Amino acid sequence: MSEENKSEFTFESPEYRKTYWHTCSHVLAQAVKRLWPEVKLAIGPSIDEGFYYDMDAPFAFTPEHLAEIEAEMRKICKEKLKLERFELPREEALKFMEEKGEPYKVELINDLPADAHISFYQQGEFTDLCAGPHLDSTGRIKGNAIKLTACNAAYWRGDSNRETLQRIYGIAFPKKEELDAYLERIEEAKRRDHRKLGKELGLFMMTEEGPGFPFFLPKGMVLKNTLLDYWRQCHKRYGYVEIATPIILNQELWHRSGHWDHYKDNMYTTVIDGEDYAVKPMNCPGGMLVYKNEPHSYRDLPLRMAELGLVHRHEMSGALHGLFRVRCFTQDDAHIFMTPEQMKDEIKNVVKLFDEIYSTFGLTYQIELSTMPEDHMGDEKDWKFAEDTLQAAITEMGKAFVINAGDGAFYGPKLDFHLADSLGRTWQCGTIQLDFQMPERFELEYTGEDGQKHRPVMIHRALLGSIERFIGVITEHFAGAFPAWLSPVQVKVLPITDRAAGYAKELQEALDARGFRVEVDGRNEKVGKKIREATMEKVPYMLVVGDRDMENGTVSVRHRSGEDLGAMSLEDFIKLLDHEVQTRAIQ
Repeated sequence: MSEENKSEFTFESPEYRKTYWHTCSHVLAQAVKRLWPEVKLAIGPSIDEGFYYDMDAPFAFTPEHLAEIEAEMRKICKEKLKLERFELPREEALKFMEEKGEPYKVELINDLPADAHISFYQQGEFTDLCAGPHLDSTGRIKGNAIKLTACNAAYWRGDSNRETLQRIYGIAFPKKEELDAYLERIEEAKRRDHRKLGKELGLFMMTEEGPGFPFFLPKGMVLKNTLLDYWRQCHKRYGYVEIATPIILNQELWHRSGHWDHYKDNMYTTVIDGEDYAVKPMNCPGGMLVYKNEPHSYRDLPLRMAELGLVHRHEMSGALHGLFRVRCFTQDDAHIFMTPEQMKDEIKNVVKLFDEIYSTFGLTYQIELSTMPEDHMGDEKDWKFAEDTLQAAITEMGKAFVINAGDGAFYGPKLDFHLADSLGRTWQCGTIQLDFQMPERFELEYTGEDGQKHRPVMIHRALLGSIERFIGVITEHFAGAFPAWLSPVQVKVLPITDRAAGYAKELQEALDARGFRVEVDGRNEKVGKKIREATMEKVPYMLVVGDRDMENGTVSVRHRSGEDLGAMSLEDFIKLLDHEVQTRAIQ
């Protein structure tokens, strides 16, 4: 057997991992039925990280219950039960599940075609409705490397009007060491949770008065504005102009763009002077109107228009999650209008900009090419040309990618950039979307070299995606310890005597005059406490100053990592900090 074929039957293979976790979900269900036969089973799939099973129990599962279930799962694994597949005609399958008292399984079978043969998997005394595939034995699962991680409420079939079930989540690995490493990553992720750090560092808040609508606090605004200043600097170098378009525009515009037909359920609407309007969920239609505002020649193209536009999208309340899933956010959009001949070069130019900005934050990425969905606008030949152009551009740049079939936007194919953070988690932020449809719908034109009118091609492009979401990503990526250039407070001056308080103020003024963000902790507290609290606030540098520093005109410098850099002149410290800020170094 080749090494490639061998890998198909190891945990490194995504398909094998999915099969492993799916089998674990059946072991979970079997353990629950052994312990509490009255529990009714719903569904139990594998997911990206682990598995879950939805259940209808007459009691609430507690951590103690989960510990009992884990112990029973380990027993089932030791029993090395064979998993055997069999099929039944639909009517026999219904009778089989009715006799077992499993109403949710009966409903699932009723939704299948009348002539369908329904598949089941049996392991010992336990049988479950399932399409598979599964491992051949529960003995393949390492019992001491299973962990049930959570239990949450879940609606049956995702319908809030249906029964509320309990969803038990789990994870499993072939080795105990792999489980331990995973659980440590999860604990580290909890320590880095941007909702927790956002509160501790005074960056943002959420309120009951506006679920999903974030409030940025003073330090959060410093962080956000510093990020946007850098964004603007980069875009200027890459030849973009910046525009701003209204938040509310009339219904006719959204019909013309196609959003009313394809995205209306996620839009907020209002009525002005008896006419229907919508709060924009995307910036693109406004960008179309800006382009149409004046005539264009081929000499104007490519025209790169960037916009930091506030958009609103309706999200279900249960999906809201800190800054990662909100109902209003600032999208760092750009719309690039070009000739067909310029498409490939413009795609490359955008990817180069992505490379520069993502590397500044120490973020790597994977690219996903999403192709034409069933619910699409426009001619399939245009879609094919657009997909081929996207693929050719990144291939020529030496970029690897995977195909995500049928997941393009309704107006064009796209490249999605999935960023990997310091914990190896991925986040979809950047996107490049080719669009032949919207220029057609808005009748956009340019005058070609031949003097005739032509239709431009357009790129929709978001780099950071949602500014709010990106702030959440980098908060967790850096664990709140932002690089000095981005940190809301770059320096904290800590006087250790009353006499040094005036000197501390002078240092603050001198640093402030040089453009640094600095605070003085003038409280009558021990220096150890001041250092500890400044470190917890993730301030990059602390200047500890006493009488000797005041006499010598020096500062004693400490880094938040705990490193003592010793005494130096203020000018030497400024050179150190300025270099770190100007180079946007990641310490």
